[in-house]
Amino acid sequence: MNRPAGPRPAPGRMVRVGGLPLHVLSEGRGPVVVLSGGLGMAWFDWDEVAALLAPHRTVVRFDRPGLGLSAPAGAPPDLVGEADRIAGLLDALGHREPATVVGHSLAGFHAEAFARLHPHRCAGLVVVDGSVEEDPRPRLPRTVRTAWAGALAGALSAAGVPRALGPAARRLMGRAATVGSHPPHPWERVGYRTSRVARACALENATYPYQAAELAALRPDHPLPAVPVSVLAAYDGGETARGLRWLARQRALAGALGGRFTVAAPAGHLVMADAPEAVARAVLDLAPTGSGTPDR
Repeated sequence: MNRPAGPRPAPGRMVRVGGLPLHVLSEGRGPVVVLSGGLGMAWFDWDEVAALLAPHRTVVRFDRPGLGLSAPAGAPPDLVGEADRIAGLLDALGHREPATVVGHSLAGFHAEAFARLHPHRCAGLVVVDGSVEEDPRPRLPRTVRTAWAGALAGALSAAGVPRALGPAARRLMGRAATVGSHPPHPWERVGYRTSRVARACALENATYPYQAAELAALRPDHPLPAVPVSVLAAYDGGETARGLRWLARQRALAGALGGRFTVAAPAGHLVMADAPEAVARAVLDLAPTGSGTPDR
């Protein structure tokens, strides 16, 4: 009896970081680049970017706790913990030299925090359509919001919702955040139909405003190291007020970080899917701050 073909064995390996098994994929050779995706994303979201970078860089991709194939954490995420996780991952892989860190969306917070908290470990910073909160002020106690999120994820999992609808929900969100047509990835069904991933997504969403506030509080006392910085913003080609305002906020972020501002177009929020070459170019074109490189 023939069985339906499933995904091949997952690439990469499990590495223990801070006592927690994380799924990590390292490929290529040369200076180290760490890729970290936005809320609820997995290692395979970077496939095309990694393929472009691997001939020139050692590319490290990993799944945050509970996402992809990584084990769940016992506590909700926080900004310092995520920055330290990147440093711990580099240690676990034996990479002692400074690394360029690429953070997409929510992970833009993590990448910036890593640069500020571990300045001697950072060789460069690339923020890909990063989250921006000019004046974050969470309205509820963190414990209340995370408790609600955990309870909701538990109730949905008990009802079988992730198993029944998780992969479809993931595909719908992907379509809403891209301008191109992208086939579903074979590994979507493996991760996004589990209660583990559903809980991790709920907790990342619940802690978003607190991580934004933590970064705002971190900035005054922890300056960025003197490394090249690039902010890559997505632009779908439309002329809506919302879209143009988002570009302005991304440009302001680049100014605040003292970095270069570039635009990937046409591209939705999942820039790595719509314009992987733009992400790879942002990494490979990093130049020392103040080099006079013009905006594009």
